[in-house]
Amino acid sequence: MKTPNNVSASIVTRNMSELANDTGNVYESIAIISKRANQLAVKLKEELNGKLAEFATTVDNLEEVFENREQIEISKHYERLPKPTNLAIEEFLEGKVMYRTEEEVPQLPEAARRAE
Repeated sequence: MKTPNNVSASIVTRNMSELANDTGNVYESIAIISKRANQLAVKLKEELNGKLAEFATTVDNLEEVFENREQIEISKHYERLPKPTNLAIEEFLEGKVMYRTEEEVPQLPEAARRAE
């Protein structure tokens, strides 16, 4: 996963009115950001698990666990990445997050709604 360089890995104070610019509602913006952060977290976790799966062993050898420097470096790299929440906020503020409101979702005909 490609992470932008301009995203801070630490906590940043945010202007709440900036978050509400696109949606007109802070809570709606936070809900959108939250869903995007969850998507990013799942993607990062799958990527990390895929890389660490190469090191999976069936033997419980304690010495081998402490000696695997490459695995430790991969883990440290992912720890240094910006958190998914920070990435999601930056994407939202830059207008890179696509979303739609409930009014924009096409409604099913009345008969189809009753069938569900």
